[in-house]
Amino acid sequence: MKRAPLSTPDIVPEGARFIEGTYSSPAGSRAYRLFIPSRYRQQPLPLVVMLHGCTQSPDDFAAGTRMNFIAEERNCFVVYPAQPSRANQAKCWNWFRTADQQRGKGEPSLIAGITRQIMHDYSVDPKRVYVGGLSAGAAAAAIMGATYDDLYAAIGIHSGLACGAATDLPSALVAMRQGGSDPRAISGDRPTVPTIVFHGDRDTTVHPNNGGQILEQSLGTMSKQKKVHRGQVPGGHAYTRTILSDAGGRGMLEHWNIHGAGHAWSGGSPAGSYTDPRGPDATREMLRFFLEHSLPEP
Repeated sequence: MKRAPLSTPDIVPEGARFIEGTYSSPAGSRAYRLFIPSRYRQQPLPLVVMLHGCTQSPDDFAAGTRMNFIAEERNCFVVYPAQPSRANQAKCWNWFRTADQQRGKGEPSLIAGITRQIMHDYSVDPKRVYVGGLSAGAAAAAIMGATYDDLYAAIGIHSGLACGAATDLPSALVAMRQGGSDPRAISGDRPTVPTIVFHGDRDTTVHPNNGGQILEQSLGTMSKQKKVHRGQVPGGHAYTRTILSDAGGRGMLEHWNIHGAGHAWSGGSPAGSYTDPRGPDATREMLRFFLEHSLPEP
């Protein structure tokens, strides 16, 4: 099915800006699109980094998630790094390569570099910087949380995989089909980065087991209180929402199991690819979760 070309009203709310930029370093260069909310007046605002899925572009991902519209409401910057086909034929982030799972190297260094460039060029609250993504972008977001836990206050993983779930293409295909065999906890004994996970239980591209493994990877380091809520979107999907809180009652891990949903952004707009408008609204919930967290005082 040929998609209709995207129009500006699908991507950016009136009065806000969506500009292009490029970041370059010895590791390479990446283009990005930056959303600047209409109420930005040099005051320090939160920043959300959004990593698109395979075959997607920043514009497509912005249209599908409608993140710019929720960010306009909540007064946040959003930056969308672009993965070019020269780096991966399908424009996937290379989350499965050991060289792209390490701090200070490869794609993590480029994504962190874009993040810091925005923080340098605009007034960003350094304690409220977040990273989320879909599919390969979600797997890359998990890597960013594990390797740059001093930069990102929380991470959002939609239809993704745990950091270290694969080390090459063959192990990536196995992890996508059945879940990673043993996602190694790269973070070791460091405190958990607050994480929100969304996964459809009918996802045939990335097995839903992967959503559970992201939680397991984080659980070792925290004493937790568990709450389970079941809900139903009117005319849409039922879901099970599991919240794990720390000893102080702060929600540190949130898992949305969306019943009957496949490999698509929950509650997204049909203007973008890989979306399921039958909810729940992953964009609104992800940003709500992000803004509940800030980096601790050093």
